[in-house]
Amino acid sequence: MTYYSVLAVTPTSEDWIPDYIGPANALVAKHGGKYLARTSSHERLEGDGEEVALRIVIEWPSKEDAVAFMNDPEYMPHLKARAAGSISHHFLIEGKDDLA
Repeated sequence: MTYYSVLAVTPTSEDWIPDYIGPANALVAKHGGKYLARTSSHERLEGDGEEVALRIVIEWPSKEDAVAFMNDPEYMPHLKARAAGSISHHFLIEGKDDLA
């Protein structure tokens, strides 16, 4: 079953970004993930909430692949750097329609 990581990231510091992107790209690919969107071009169509700098969507072949990426020891220092240098929210969404 396909899963999607949907992230909202607002950097509080940009120091971590140059050292993050290359390794994150490689590790997402290593775990079978594919970036569908990484952009600051987004707009709110409904509701209220905090403004977010970046929206990121990653497609995963399975939940296990997404979790393996997040738990990969090679990713840990980059995750810590992102967490320290941003306000981030990460949701893992199963690619199914419960209302069909």
